Amino acid sequence: WRAPTASRRRERKRGRRRGRSEATSRCTGSSSPISPPSSSRFEASRLLLGLNCAHPLEAVSLPGATTDLAKAHNFDVQAFRFNADKEHMRQPRIVRVGLIQNSIAVPTTCHFADQKKSIMEKVKPIIDAAGASGVNILCLQEAWTMPFAFCTREKRWCEFAEPVDGESTQFLQELAQKYNMVIVSPILERDINHGETIWNTVVVIGNNGNIIGIHRKNHIPRVGDFNESTYYMEGNTGHPVFETAYGKIAVNICYGRHHPLNWLAFGLNGAEIVFNPSATVGELSEPMWPIEARNAAIANSYFVGSINRVGTEVFPNPFTSGDGKPQHADFGHFYGSSHFSAPDASCTPSLSRYRDGLMISDMDLNLCRQIKDKWAFRMTARYDMYANLLSEYLKPDFKPQVIADPLINKRA
Repeated sequence: WRAPTASRRRERKRGRRRGRSEATSRCTGSSSPISPPSSSRFEASRLLLGLNCAHPLEAVSLPGATTDLAKAHNFDVQAFRFNADKEHMRQPRIVRVGLIQNSIAVPTTCHFADQKKSIMEKVKPIIDAAGASGVNILCLQEAWTMPFAFCTREKRWCEFAEPVDGESTQFLQELAQKYNMVIVSPILERDINHGETIWNTVVVIGNNGNIIGIHRKNHIPRVGDFNESTYYMEGNTGHPVFETAYGKIAVNICYGRHHPLNWLAFGLNGAEIVFNPSATVGELSEPMWPIEARNAAIANSYFVGSINRVGTEVFPNPFTSGDGKPQHADFGHFYGSSHFSAPDASCTPSLSRYRDGLMISDMDLNLCRQIKDKWAFRMTARYDMYANLLSEYLKPDFKPQVIADPLINKRA
């Protein structure tokens, strides 16, 4: 063995660079190698946000009516475009999708009716901005009509619960019809037909103002202050995918994002966009926030829209939780940071950590099938083996498949 000379090292380095450029060229169908910018800023963006069709995401210009509303009502607004490769047999399937994050509008000590009304008044200009931008599908945050009071375990907050066709749905139906827009509305539902049971529910409103259907939260947390099973239990609606005028959508409500099989099930049912309306605080989950949704988009070949409320909500009566902390009157800071993730591993920057906001994305749904064809996850997965393992795991006499080293406990 001989240490490489300086000239040989330079030659190897040029060869590696040439190989990377040629690989990039093959992926994009370009006839000549593409030399990406060498700046550290580009490299950081490439690693943190990924590349869409070998390029950074494009920012989208929005109409003046949208930016004027954002300025007048002090909310963050951002917009980006996810492209797909041009196909011979299909036209592009472009859909404009929006996410809204917001803080509550008045203190939690105010009359409940005033709290709900003020939130609706606060959110309406943001919905108007989405409508002015031509958004086709819009999703609001979890339990958007109320403070996220489920930490308190006080049952009086159940007064915010309403039927599927209640006040908030009627409010949004008018806007959906006005703007020809599908709206996904997460609410606290009161199931009148089943003993007034409470559920954490999303109502999917069609672009004609009709109710397409509902989905109820599948996974209920019992983590720290998130004592939500005091109010509602696991949902009973499975993993529905809603076929809308603009594409097939599903909703993985909040805590369900921590369960990979929950994401998988929506994908198996054909979702092209999965929304994750959430309420989560920095101390608990912020390092996980940009990872889980992006991983779900990659693993299941669909787009993901992640929404988190923003602000700190202080409640009249201090409460305790199972994590050993002294009693306190707030959850912590809801860190916003709503964003989109794409099946090709690219994602948008996030909305503000501290302000209300509207995130808009143009996405070509053709990218979903293109990534399925590229990676063949559906063909290479072993659903038969997984199904067999899960079937065995559910049996009381299940034994894990562990093969122990016979020499572990053997003495010399």
